[in-house]
Amino acid sequence: MEPGKFGFIVHPMDLGQIHSKFSFTRRLPDGVVNRLMQFSPPVDVAHVTGIRTPANEAEGWFVGIPLTTRQMVQLPERYVLGKVVAAARRAERLGARIIGLGAFTAIVGDAGVTVAQRLKAGITTGNSYTVAAALEGAREGARRMGIDPSRAEVVVVGATGSIGAACARVLARDTRHLTLVGRNEARLDRLAREIAAESGLVCKISSEIDRILPRADIVITVSSAVEAIIKPEHLKPGAVVCDVALPRDVDERVAGARDDVLVIDGGVISLPGNVDLRFDFGFPRSTAMACMSETILLSLENRYDDYTLGRDLTVERIDEISRLAKKHGFQLAGFRSFHRALDDAAVQRIRDNAWRNRQVLSRQTV
Repeated sequence: MEPGKFGFIVHPMDLGQIHSKFSFTRRLPDGVVNRLMQFSPPVDVAHVTGIRTPANEAEGWFVGIPLTTRQMVQLPERYVLGKVVAAARRAERLGARIIGLGAFTAIVGDAGVTVAQRLKAGITTGNSYTVAAALEGAREGARRMGIDPSRAEVVVVGATGSIGAACARVLARDTRHLTLVGRNEARLDRLAREIAAESGLVCKISSEIDRILPRADIVITVSSAVEAIIKPEHLKPGAVVCDVALPRDVDERVAGARDDVLVIDGGVISLPGNVDLRFDFGFPRSTAMACMSETILLSLENRYDDYTLGRDLTVERIDEISRLAKKHGFQLAGFRSFHRALDDAAVQRIRDNAWRNRQVLSRQTV
């Protein structure tokens, strides 16, 4: 089998990341920096080496688009897609044969379909493995917190998005109480009817996050909101929240205000081999986001056709990428919360705090 060749497209989440990379921009007005970024070409970010499994090895290239999340949402879609295509073509010229779309490059437009039509290399959003890893993390978090997922109140926030809908479809196979939350109730109702036809599970639907979350035991949140939507007051003691969204859905204040809930970052994967990403994504060495890991997995398999594209993810693809991850030794990189590692002692403290706070609440309601 030939060594894998992959590319991955990245972009800064905000101007703070631009300032940290290019210090001279700190002295310029934000509007000037934004204009400079709009006219900048794709940037070669890193050459990745050291990925080795018993079956194969791979190398790859990160290519950056100098647009923030807010710019990608606010600028004309055709313009942003042109930037994504230019970056993907750059990765292709560097040698990539399968290219992953990171963060909002996987959301803009038609979720990779147009990009795939304009390139010879295969394209994937990486969302199949994002779903698989998020659910694996949520199930492990529930186990550690003493929650039985099959009996728990499970909520998917952002359920009408492609990742949210796929999470809901997979969860429907092994949970009894599932609520779908989103802004468009007509789309929520359509998804609920589809899940009922596929699995027999009757889901609840709601557009009122303030009313639903305080009853939830397990929350998978993957909205496309630009700012945090889950606040400290929304969560019950002992809840497990897996935040898959970029930017994140859970307010940073939750970390300081709620020591009785387990909030975990979705989809951080430990890569096999002596991996050097040569770029700081805020994760420990040899770890990567699940969407990036899907791209790497496909290259290790020499799967250079388009893989996860568009808005409709399939349970079959999610199951397949899970099998490939096991084959190549990819696994969850422990728990991380707000980009910080959580060890066993920290998780136990959260569980103990949750038990005490539930007792207090129980006495107050008597």
